[in-house]
Amino acid sequence: MKVCKFGGTSLASADQIKKVFDIITSDSERRIVVVSAPGKEHDSDTKVTDMLINMAESFLSTGNCEKDLMAVVNRYAKIAEGLNLSDEIVKDIENNLRTRISLGYDNKDKFIDRIKAAGEDNCARLVAKYFNSRGVSAKYINPKDAGLFLSDEYGNARVLPQSFKNLSKLKNMDGILIFPGFFGYSLSGEVVTFPRGGSDITGSILAVSVEADVYENFTDVDSVYAANPKLIKNPKAIPVLTYREMRELAYAGFSILHEETLAPLFKKGVPVNIKNTNKPDAPGTMIVTTREVKNGPVVGIAGAGGFVTINIHKYMMNREIGFGRKVMWILEEEAVPFEHIPSGIDDISVIIRKQFLDEDKKSRIMERIAHDLAVDSVSIGYNLALVMVVGEGMLRRVGVASRATTALAQSGVNIQMINQGSSEVSIMFGIDEKDLDKAIIALYNEFFEKN
Repeated sequence: MKVCKFGGTSLASADQIKKVFDIITSDSERRIVVVSAPGKEHDSDTKVTDMLINMAESFLSTGNCEKDLMAVVNRYAKIAEGLNLSDEIVKDIENNLRTRISLGYDNKDKFIDRIKAAGEDNCARLVAKYFNSRGVSAKYINPKDAGLFLSDEYGNARVLPQSFKNLSKLKNMDGILIFPGFFGYSLSGEVVTFPRGGSDITGSILAVSVEADVYENFTDVDSVYAANPKLIKNPKAIPVLTYREMRELAYAGFSILHEETLAPLFKKGVPVNIKNTNKPDAPGTMIVTTREVKNGPVVGIAGAGGFVTINIHKYMMNREIGFGRKVMWILEEEAVPFEHIPSGIDDISVIIRKQFLDEDKKSRIMERIAHDLAVDSVSIGYNLALVMVVGEGMLRRVGVASRATTALAQSGVNIQMINQGSSEVSIMFGIDEKDLDKAIIALYNEFFEKN
């Protein structure tokens, strides 16, 4: 059995959905299909999820969202017309949206989750309708009925353990199952979504639950590349990656897979195949547990901005038992996750994504660190970017860090911090955001062009 997930670009138009139909019906092992909301049909287009968020915010601010609602309906109507489907499905989608609005809200985040989940939900209904119109037995699966239960963290949910057993029953159902990605339900029955891009996560949960032979993730590129194709002309394709390598690359900015996708797959050893909806016969990139290292120490270069660093200095910090725990406790109480903690004997730097640190939280955290921990100084640095050099081949390989730092220096990129995990699968460099593109290009040239 194969679980297949199709991203927004694969569902953006009637022509794209016809390609999805051909891909699924060409292989009898493709029985579970996870769909995203329709994405951009062209560069100036708007993703349906963004349209739904605008709709929700219009209603929250004015109490009226008719214009935004009809824009979403018309987007689905255009797709349905191209698929020769009757107006019935369009009316069902409009009724679905109006029902979601009419339920009201007692929590803004809860309301937005309910509205934006309509993108995937209605796309799944439409795709199932199209499959049946072509004479193929297909069934829309409601995540609540199937038992996909998530934590009640709106916009940032995580799967609950019982979901895997619940969803395992899907493998015994007949026909093709069309499952909406991105959302599930809390135990209290509320719609809850994963972070943006979370349809990847839905697909991985289903693949593990039904013990799939492979999880096929269809997107709009032939494979995973060693660096961002928007920065590097004709970057090298990567035929095989390990879970660890892909996890590091996804974390640092590779948008092929959401960074949380691989966790359940890694535990069960389900391989992932990244494929192109527009070129389904291309082999794509396989993500597996282990691989033979044949292509040098580095497999990919990735980077992302949007980080801040809290810099803490206290003389004799290394002799103060529990100091690190106290810093982490302050962050935990403020519900702020951290990314990295480079440290010295008297210094700790805590790297945090800027999105989790609003002005109020920043003020409270800084004040508590200064007062409760009696530090000598605490400051915050902005405009930090992280660049990752990733590869299983770096293990016990001498000179990789030296080559990387030399390449950055020769390109005029100042390194603010370096961190390498004990697994030696990646090296992280903290740099100024303005140097991010320059750094990625320099590192790519060093590890992929010089040889």
